Amino acid sequence: MPQHETGGTPGTPAQEVRDFLWRRGEQIAQRWADEPLFRTVFTVSREEAVEAGKAVVEALARVADAQRVEDPDAAGFTGVREQLARMGATRSRAGLSATQVSAELAALLPPVENLLVSDLEQEEPERLRECSTALSVLMGTLRLVAMQTALSEIQALTDRQRLQLLEVATPVIKLWDGIVAVPLIGTLDSARSQVVMETLLDAVVEQHARFAILDITGVPTVDSLVAQHLMKTVAAARLMGAECVVSGIRPAIAQTIVHLGLDLGTVKTRATLADALGHCLHELGANIVHAAPDGAGRR
Repeated sequence: MPQHETGGTPGTPAQEVRDFLWRRGEQIAQRWADEPLFRTVFTVSREEAVEAGKAVVEALARVADAQRVEDPDAAGFTGVREQLARMGATRSRAGLSATQVSAELAALLPPVENLLVSDLEQEEPERLRECSTALSVLMGTLRLVAMQTALSEIQALTDRQRLQLLEVATPVIKLWDGIVAVPLIGTLDSARSQVVMETLLDAVVEQHARFAILDITGVPTVDSLVAQHLMKTVAAARLMGAECVVSGIRPAIAQTIVHLGLDLGTVKTRATLADALGHCLHELGANIVHAAPDGAGRR
């Protein structure tokens, strides 16, 4: 850790804290390595936790040197934001709430404060109070930075998991050579509609599909927004060379579409998935044979 000269005329409380952090950085890191936040995140070795602690102490010293102890956007925090985000996110994934993670961050202050008081015991009480206040503010800002970065990391993870769930909840099924289907269940919002479109188009390309069936039997309601999403998906499938058929339009949904004045005239629709499959097979020139009760017969 770099060393700074500490002699001469006393500086501001923030500069005093800066000098203290440079002097005592190794000891602070050693004490932090035993705190729950560092101990439970850096489990490979204690030395790893100590090195991580040193990096945080250096960041704090740079922030204090810039006289920006209250600024979470201070440049000194740049180098440790990723580390702080990983630490906070790791504890959150371990089941801790944001309040508990914040409490673990707050627990980093007492070991540093005790060292500061020991270092400055010869100072005037007022000077010691000012330096302690500056250190508390600086550690509070570190706590804020850590929580902000951790929450951003958790939000990004949540978004990725949500997208993965949408993809899993939107399977593309190969019904026949050249025919794929997407059974939709639940609300069709903008995010899910985008996933449906991308998944369906990928399947059209991979399966060399000539027909794509969108089955909305499991969609509870159809409004103008849902209809717009369906129209966009149909248009995109056509651009890829596949004819799109919408099935599962129940009587209640048909009435809703009529009442809303929605124009689905350019979209092929069928009442059930079976009807849609039959239409696609017919268009492919396949003969559909229905078994008679006695096991014979062709229709």
